[in-house]
Amino acid sequence: MAQCPDEGLFTKLDAESNSIALIVKHMAGNMRSRWTDFLTTDGEKPDRNRDTEFEDPPTTRAALLELWERGWKYVFDALQPLTDADLGRRVTIRTEPHSVMQAIHRQIAHYAHHVGQIVFLAKHLTAKATGKWESLSVPRGKSAEINAKVASGEVSQRATLFSATQSNADVAAGRKSQR
Repeated sequence: MAQCPDEGLFTKLDAESNSIALIVKHMAGNMRSRWTDFLTTDGEKPDRNRDTEFEDPPTTRAALLELWERGWKYVFDALQPLTDADLGRRVTIRTEPHSVMQAIHRQIAHYAHHVGQIVFLAKHLTAKATGKWESLSVPRGKSAEINAKVASGEVSQRATLFSATQSNADVAAGRKSQR
């Protein structure tokens, strides 16, 4: 999202597609519903209206990033206090029982799907508008170079482009961490 021009965040490729802003709105709604009172209430909260998550997207980058950051805060605030003993507990999503581990896997897979959509759209719309895109992983034609750097100990294969201390909003906005 950081590389995507503002107008690209709100662009739909066609009438049946969602914009990045709508995907983020949906993810934030899902995250609030699933992770609020995660261990004690059904993951589909009675006040959630999923259909409206695909209507009226946020209209500014700042509002979009605030939703993104808030959604991930629900996730991490719910996961952080979990203990090993909690992982075998039962929770429900739409009244269907899941172990805590199953529910976590279900949600992470869901988020991975939507993050993939966001990256695809951002890459497509950024390259279309600017003619360039900075790879989020090993750039094309750079595998041998990266492999040599990993083998020499210059970089870690687990290293990412983003500092682990950066917030999601900082990453999405393209800001370097001040932490």
